[in-house]
Amino acid sequence: MSEKVCSHHKSKKKKAVRTCLAVVAVVVFLALLTILIVWAVLQPKKPRFSVQDATVFVLNVSAPNVISTTIQITVLSRNPNSRIGVYYGKLFVYANYNNQQISYYTVIPPTYQGHKDLNIWSPFIYGTNVPVAPYNGLRLAQDQSAGAVRINFKIDGRVKWKVATFVSGRYHLHVTCPVTIPLPGSPGKPAGVVVGNNAVKYQLSQTCTVSV
Repeated sequence: MSEKVCSHHKSKKKKAVRTCLAVVAVVVFLALLTILIVWAVLQPKKPRFSVQDATVFVLNVSAPNVISTTIQITVLSRNPNSRIGVYYGKLFVYANYNNQQISYYTVIPPTYQGHKDLNIWSPFIYGTNVPVAPYNGLRLAQDQSAGAVRINFKIDGRVKWKVATFVSGRYHLHVTCPVTIPLPGSPGKPAGVVVGNNAVKYQLSQTCTVSV
């Protein structure tokens, strides 16, 4: 008699566990479905970046395979979403010339960008005696002689999306800003404004490509 009672209790216990698991699965499914529906309705858009100006302090080739750079850029970031906020983690800014990094990483601190908000950052990007491939040193010298240098300013980091009280997981953010810097005295190029000893500021307004 006791064995039948025990087996009956075990059966009820298993049934309760299965019911509980089924309820949890339904709740999780409905929560995920709600998030997906909200996400589809809101249609999140990537942040938009652009470089507004660049101030060149140093840009020279001290040897065929050594480049020194000090440039301050003004970066504009815009959140195009009307219902979604953006959390930026640390952003790392650096300069690339002809597919080779020519500066150290400059860090932009974490920040939050609200709906339709605009952020402006002005990081200094620099590298002292950075070794490069010899052909890049020669090419930079040639570009300087020609009167214009094309540099890709890159921003790498992570972002989170905020919808009401929901905050998403982290996504990788990759921004590339191709900028052509006209050098002083370049014929047919917009003149820069001298802002200090050997420093020239150029108005650019160059759009960046963004990948999330």
